[in-house]
Amino acid sequence: MQNTRLNIIIDRASDRLTNLFRNPWRHIAVVAISLLFGFFLGGSAVSSTAGQLAYWDAPAAAMVVLIVELISRLVYRRKRNSTGELTRTQLLAEVMNAFKIGVTYGLFLEAFKLNS
Repeated sequence: MQNTRLNIIIDRASDRLTNLFRNPWRHIAVVAISLLFGFFLGGSAVSSTAGQLAYWDAPAAAMVVLIVELISRLVYRRKRNSTGELTRTQLLAEVMNAFKIGVTYGLFLEAFKLNS
């Protein structure tokens, strides 16, 4: 890509965010927030809104499975960094994986609550 002003601004902003989350506590906080947001979406938002009308159950389930599988493919197909340094893609992959785990756990817990 060309080195335009917009690309420079986006690169600098993402470098600053990456440097901000190199602190272990901030890193853990972002991953925990992503996990809890996924739990909220899976346990409350998706299951209750799709469950209101019975004909949205199958498309909502198909979309959730598709999104979970796409996130798994993106996370587990990437190359590993041998230096151990946190990069933008590693942070994004960890956040997406935590979100996926939260959604899956929320849906399982909702199914257990409904005794099905």
